[in-house]
Amino acid sequence: MAASDRDAASTVRSFVKKLKKRSDDVDIDASLFSEGIGLDSLDVAELSAVLEDEFGEDPFSVGQMPETIAEIAAFYDEKPAADA
Repeated sequence: MAASDRDAASTVRSFVKKLKKRSDDVDIDASLFSEGIGLDSLDVAELSAVLEDEFGEDPFSVGQMPETIAEIAAFYDEKPAADA
């Protein structure tokens, strides 16, 4: 089954809360980087690994550089369903 918007967004939000970058609910359109959530390069590498573990692929490892949670969710929306 392919990951849904909600699944990918939920995974990223949980990751951000774990890092304690934000204590409030993270807006899906907030920038992942300094002016938004505040992820640095090490955080992004860790997020890439989390997404890879959760969904089998992540946008960062295929050369994309999403700027928001919404862009990460869109990456998974574009993927065809895996084994049904």
